[in-house]
Amino acid sequence: MFDLLVEYISTQRIRLDRDRIKKKAVYHDPCNYGRKSEALFGHGYFHEPRWILNQCLEHWTDMQPNRARQYCCGGGGGLMLTPYEEQRKYYSRRKIEQIKNSRAELVVVPCHSCHGHIRAMLDAQGPASIEVKYLWEVVAEALVMD
Repeated sequence: MFDLLVEYISTQRIRLDRDRIKKKAVYHDPCNYGRKSEALFGHGYFHEPRWILNQCLEHWTDMQPNRARQYCCGGGGGLMLTPYEEQRKYYSRRKIEQIKNSRAELVVVPCHSCHGHIRAMLDAQGPASIEVKYLWEVVAEALVMD
């Protein structure tokens, strides 16, 4: 997904308008696309999603820490599909605090598990007003249609 979006944007197969999304956004590095991909395949997807966000958004920032040191959202390994609500809240507390500290209105994620878990934990622990969007949703919103 990352490589295809980078190719389409860099070759101008698709054009984007950085002024369409006005909310302050932060990017979440999923464990699977970052640390685990780097360990297993020798390449973690850290640069590509940030480059894509730079093409789509005027106002976004990284959470601290980020990239390989980013906090896990707590939903990995299918935990989101289990009935262990209190454990899910416990393991996601650092991520939710990290999001709150960013003062973002929008969290951008490329991972289905992270998206679902972060959304559920923001709903449970607040603030529920923070939006969670997939990276490709942000691309679609910034897309210029001729």
